[in-house]
Amino acid sequence: MDPTKVFCPNEDCPGRGQIGKGNIWIHSQKEKRYKCLECKRTFSETKCTAFYRLHKEEETFTLVITLLSHGCPLQAIVAAFGLDERTVSSWRERAGAHCQAVHQYFIEKPRDLGQVQCDELRVKCQGIILWVAMAIMTSTRLWLGAEISEHRDMRLIQNLINRVRRCAAFGVILFCVDGLSSYVKAIWKEFREPVYKSKKGRPQLKVWEKLCLAQAVKRYQKKHVVEVDRRIVIGHGNRVNALIRKSQGKGVINTAFIERVNATFREHLCCLVRRGRALAVKSKTLQAGVYLVGTVYNFCSYHKSLRLRSAGEYFQRTPAMAAGITTECWTVRYLLSFAVPPSPWQPPKQRGRPSLATKLLIHKWCKPDSTF
Repeated sequence: MDPTKVFCPNEDCPGRGQIGKGNIWIHSQKEKRYKCLECKRTFSETKCTAFYRLHKEEETFTLVITLLSHGCPLQAIVAAFGLDERTVSSWRERAGAHCQAVHQYFIEKPRDLGQVQCDELRVKCQGIILWVAMAIMTSTRLWLGAEISEHRDMRLIQNLINRVRRCAAFGVILFCVDGLSSYVKAIWKEFREPVYKSKKGRPQLKVWEKLCLAQAVKRYQKKHVVEVDRRIVIGHGNRVNALIRKSQGKGVINTAFIERVNATFREHLCCLVRRGRALAVKSKTLQAGVYLVGTVYNFCSYHKSLRLRSAGEYFQRTPAMAAGITTECWTVRYLLSFAVPPSPWQPPKQRGRPSLATKLLIHKWCKPDSTF
C-alpha cells in the first residue's frame, strides 16, 4: 500500500482526485483502507475501480471480462465457470461503466485529430432495432466513442459530433462520412466559435476556417456497390487531399477505416453478430458492451497497421500508444484496476470577498492558474 499514489474519492472533499499532497494515510493494512486527513473519510483501495465491492475473486472477474471483450457468448461463460447468468450480466455492466469512465478521462480531451471517420451500425436487439453511431481518428485508429439511439436521426448524429468535438482541438480537421444528410448540419452547428466584437449582445458564431467535410456516397444495384460518389461539402480540395495523405498515407475520400472498426466490433461483441441468437435485451446492455470492447481496443490490443519498424524489428503499438496517451500496452486487469479520479474541486461561488477558510482551501487545493 502506497498512500502517495492514491487520491481521495470523496466528492465533497476539496482534495479529491489529487495525488501526492500528503493528505492520504494508511487506515488499515489488513482491510486495505486509506484515510483522507482533509475530510476525515476512509475508503477502500479498490474505490473508483471495477473491483470495488466485488464478491468474487478478481482473477475470475478479469478472465470473464476478457472473454466478453473478445466475443465469447454469455451462455458459454455460464457453462464454463458455473456462474449465474445474472452475475455475468452485472459484471459486464460494471466493467462497461468503468471503461466508459476511463474513456472519458483519457480520450475526451482536446487533441489534433486530423481526419475523423463516422458511421452507423444497425443492431437487432430483442424486440427492438437500435442504431450505434461511432467515430475514429484515422491516423491512429483511436476509437473516439459511440452513441446509441432507437432512430437514425439528427439527434443521434448530433450527440456523436458533440462527443467528437470534446476530443478535437481547434485547428485543421477533416470529416469523412457517408451520404446521411444529418452529418452536414450537425458538423456545421457544432464546430463553430463565437466572434466577439465591440457591440453588445450575443456574439456571432463562425464556422472553423480549416474545417473540411467530405462524403462517400455508395450506389447499389442488387445489393452490390456499382458506384461511389465522392464529394466535398465543406473545404477546399487541396486541403482535403493533404489531410488524407497525412492521415492515411494515400487513397481517396472513403469510410473504409471506420467500416473496418465496425467489423471488429461485430466480431468482439456477440450481440452485434448478424443473424445471431445472443441478442441484447436493452440499450444499457449494448452500451456497456460497446464501451467495453472499444476501451479494450484502444488500450489493450495491438494494431498491425500501427507498428513501427526500427533496426529490422517491428515495434507494436496500440491506438492509445499511437495517439500519445499511454507508453505501453495495458492488460485487461490493469484497465479494470485503474482508478478514475473525480473532477477537481472548484471554490464555491458566492458574493463578496471569500472567507479566510475559503482562501486557505483555494491556496492549498487549487492550481496556481485557477481564478476565483
